[in-house]
Amino acid sequence: MDLINIVGTLGGIVSSVTFLPQVIKIWQTKSAKDLSMGTLLFLVLNVSLWLLYGVLTKLYPIIITNSIVLSMVLCMVFFKLTFKK
Repeated sequence: MDLINIVGTLGGIVSSVTFLPQVIKIWQTKSAKDLSMGTLLFLVLNVSLWLLYGVLTKLYPIIITNSIVLSMVLCMVFFKLTFKK
């Protein structure tokens, strides 16, 4: 594996786990009051566009990474709508 692929793989791994601590904290506290819905919706748009780009170009690392990130961001949107305190 060359340096470019190593860097890309590491970036994908880091991107995939970026939101995991926040998802866990929201689940544990049952509170998402401090999250901005606007920011979450922009994240959904951003990650969805990257996912579409990955699908159109058949770049599987981008597809996998952004699928994982999108699922975590959608969890946060769900929690924001569910946990009102």
